[in-house]
Amino acid sequence: METLCTEKTPEPGVFSDMLEERRRTSDLSYALKSYSPQPYKGHPPSSARALHQAVMDSQYLRYITQEIATESREPVEVIREEASGILEEMSHNLQLSVIRLLGYTLNKVFKSVFRRILVNEDGLNRLQQAIQEHPVILMPNHRSYVDFLVLSYILFTYDLPLPVIAAGIPLMGMKLIGELLRRSGAFFIRRTIGADKLYWAVLSEYVRTIVRTGSAPVEFYVEGLRSRTLKSLNPKLGMMHMVLEPFFKGEVYDISLVPISVSYDRLLEESLLAHELLGVPKPKETTMGLLKARKVLEDDYGSMHVCFGQPISVRELAKGRITRSQYNLVPRDLPQKPSEEIQAFVSVVAHGMVRLQERDTVLSPWSLMALILLQNPEGLALVTLTQRTAWLRGLVLKFGAHLDWPAQVSDEEVMSSSMSLHRSMVGCEGARVFLLEAPAPGGEASVSPEAAVFRRAAVVLMCASYRNQVLHVFVRPALVAVAMATTPSTRKEDVFTNFKFLQELFSNEFVFVPGMAAQDFEEGCLLLVKCEALQTSDQQLVRTEHGADTTSCLQAILQPFLQTYQVVFNYLTKDSALVFTERQYIPAVRSYCLKLTLAGELPTCEALSSDTQKNVLNALLRMNAVTKTKVGDQSEFRVNKAAIQRIGDILAGRIPPQSAAFSRL
Repeated sequence: METLCTEKTPEPGVFSDMLEERRRTSDLSYALKSYSPQPYKGHPPSSARALHQAVMDSQYLRYITQEIATESREPVEVIREEASGILEEMSHNLQLSVIRLLGYTLNKVFKSVFRRILVNEDGLNRLQQAIQEHPVILMPNHRSYVDFLVLSYILFTYDLPLPVIAAGIPLMGMKLIGELLRRSGAFFIRRTIGADKLYWAVLSEYVRTIVRTGSAPVEFYVEGLRSRTLKSLNPKLGMMHMVLEPFFKGEVYDISLVPISVSYDRLLEESLLAHELLGVPKPKETTMGLLKARKVLEDDYGSMHVCFGQPISVRELAKGRITRSQYNLVPRDLPQKPSEEIQAFVSVVAHGMVRLQERDTVLSPWSLMALILLQNPEGLALVTLTQRTAWLRGLVLKFGAHLDWPAQVSDEEVMSSSMSLHRSMVGCEGARVFLLEAPAPGGEASVSPEAAVFRRAAVVLMCASYRNQVLHVFVRPALVAVAMATTPSTRKEDVFTNFKFLQELFSNEFVFVPGMAAQDFEEGCLLLVKCEALQTSDQQLVRTEHGADTTSCLQAILQPFLQTYQVVFNYLTKDSALVFTERQYIPAVRSYCLKLTLAGELPTCEALSSDTQKNVLNALLRMNAVTKTKVGDQSEFRVNKAAIQRIGDILAGRIPPQSAAFSRL
């Protein structure tokens, strides 16, 4: 699967501002424009009613309903009626008239909140060709609620077939909005399905039928959830397996997977997401809540980039890697548990698609500025910020990233424009730039020390979310730099062992394709050599004096994560009970971090992020330093304090890791 991540893919090409023409025409004429897309193999899309009937008539669903009826001793008609009800709740009801209505509304909204929506038209041309040849799966990253509708808006604008979109069922509960989304192509999936055999059967057959017939492109978020930190999330594999199964069973010749990268200069939900990470409950998704939030639409959010990647052939990926013979041994319509080989293939493809999303992401200058500001919590001179950002710009371009840096504009103007766009979190006085504090609730004149920490932390986490958008560019060379700093030897093998340990520990923070640790290590080393920070000879890795600034910067990028993990390790080995519940963990760790911050013993507010705290626990579970058991409706965790202490000692460079312990990577 190495080719999925290492093979040279076409450059995104030139980005065009699709709002430019929209601003010259009326919203009504846009909504009523001619729309005549070229569908898969020239077939007209199936109606919602026909799709419903095809699912209910499928031999697979007949087999499952009969099996459940036998197990439950219920009449099969009752089970089939229940299946039909699930399908009714789930199904999309895509209607062009509603798309036109939404097009009219979105045209107004997008022209108001965004300066530009930039799209790579070469990618759209490749997508147009792919749609006519094979079933297409659209796989965007998920950073904002805006993601959900922007792709349909773009495809409608460019006369491409509209997708059907996997959406969480809470959106269905929004009065009026839920039905509008359904008629815009959304099909709704319950957040927790568990062991509900009938629901799984209906959902999987519904998705497979859409893919098998090619009636519409299927759009889903392989990360599963919207990222609250703006970092990529590790993929969820259930939907991935569903969309690939028609290929595994030989029901389609090929499937095209299209990675799509959506990035924002400024996110509409930036403050909301930061406060969620600090424990403020997520607002319930309601129509009234949406109406109350409309004042957000009065602000300026800069530009949005949407990059359509090279369509990836599943057939080409599968060559020599999987055997589909297991599907030939029994009728296609009968359920089959996928082999370990198939499961591994699905996992690697899903992880690889996330990596392709990352590679096509277009970064903004503010992402680089945010990285520097977070490394200077007391602020720094504007001239220094400008110089360091310009230096970092050269580094990310050398590392192969895509950066939207305005041409024919001075660096000083770029700094000023970015700070103006993000004035809610950054200030500049006396030529000194610094992060602000979030305003006190209700405009209170004085706040408690604890509240002051959370006000500061809210802005730090907002700023960190923009820095996080660039982390995928640096993470591999940064891990090599940290591994070298904590490895006494300069032997490449020893540094690689430490690198594997770090990769295993941080595999919930960053996306790594399973089985590619050696390739990731080589990539990190090559990038360090490319920027003249590293020399390699006779299986030795030697840091250069010339590259000291680069390696220092890369190590500092990972410092908030290193500090947070060590803080949680200290809590679990010294202050935590041996056994605790899932509900107890986050409040207890947050309280511990707050106490350290107030005492001046914790230099980073990022340790207060609940997502990072959860990632530490998941890492310890994976590394067998914590065990998890189900007790009633809760999960209990048991701590192995000696094992956690050992992991902390390895992380600090006090003892070497054992290579055999990290063979999974």
